[in-house]
Amino acid sequence: MAENAAKRLKTEPITTSGGVQIGTHNGHFHADEALAVYMLRQLPTYANASLIRTRDPSLLATCHTVVDVGGEYDAARHRYDHHQRTFATTFPGRATKLSSAGLVYLHFGRALIARRLAQPEDGPEVGLLWREVYESFVEALDAHDNGISKYDAAALAAAGIEPRFSSAGFTLGAMVGRLNPNWNDDPAETTQEAEDAKFAAASARIGEEFTRGLDYYAKVWLPARTVVQAAYAKRLSFDPEGRVMVLEGQGVPWKDHLYTLEQEQEQEQEHEEEGEGDEKEKKEKKKVLYVLYPEKPVPDAKWRIQAVPVDGGSFESRKALPEPWRGARDEQLDEVSGVPGGVFVHASGFIGGNKTFEGVKALAEKACAF
Repeated sequence: MAENAAKRLKTEPITTSGGVQIGTHNGHFHADEALAVYMLRQLPTYANASLIRTRDPSLLATCHTVVDVGGEYDAARHRYDHHQRTFATTFPGRATKLSSAGLVYLHFGRALIARRLAQPEDGPEVGLLWREVYESFVEALDAHDNGISKYDAAALAAAGIEPRFSSAGFTLGAMVGRLNPNWNDDPAETTQEAEDAKFAAASARIGEEFTRGLDYYAKVWLPARTVVQAAYAKRLSFDPEGRVMVLEGQGVPWKDHLYTLEQEQEQEQEHEEEGEGDEKEKKEKKKVLYVLYPEKPVPDAKWRIQAVPVDGGSFESRKALPEPWRGARDEQLDEVSGVPGGVFVHASGFIGGNKTFEGVKALAEKACAF
């Protein structure tokens, strides 16, 4: 099992001279081993671990744990390389081949999250976050290091789709890459000691982003799940077809949770239809088109209406707010929408606002019928 490596650390003796030592390769470094080293150092066994960066097998053999070098994946011996020709390990339920970051996260991610939440490693919330943090953060590093594109290049070419701009410098991998020594640096800045210092800075930098992401999912995203579940359960009280969901207390991160709830409902409906046959009266409810929420958790707050994207990473809405409303503000919006109290509608139609809940509810009703 993936978590056995973390559990084994709690019971096995440390035999390396001078304490635990982590090994990785020297030379040009990447985001995956920078994050792998950082994650290990968040665990008690590795909190004060030393690091050696080398490709010398005799030196790596003295290390307690080796990542991203050595040509070996053996969790029992704490060897986490992914460059072997036969290597094909993936995270459960995902198709992306793991890098050293993914391997360390596979085996130690639950322990990291459990410590952050102060919960047992086999707890349901730990398992939920273990998967979510992998899919939202670590998997992209695995793909980047293994040269796996987000989209099928052949399919894009066949469809004649070309990128409008380059985002190559906008990734965590690119950020780590820029911390490497440059070919024309002063020789004093290219020594092994200087290179190791740059790696340490890269590991701390990507680790900061990892921890910030983990804290977001643990302290913000996870508590929002209960709020969205309650709102989803009440959606029929605002629209008979379930197209409008209202977050009554305040706005929370809702997209991931909404998509999950809708997927669960679809699976439930498919199961019911299989069991009851063609004569069963269909109770299928339409997907949510608009989410309403107050701008602030105060009684007189203005309200927002936001169109649901077609998926979590899309700028395209399932049904954008009506075209005649887009770009309108204040009295002009009141006139074109027929709803008083208008504040604005974005030029793309993905979001709008009104001074009251009754106002955004009326906008939602009109938008559904448009």
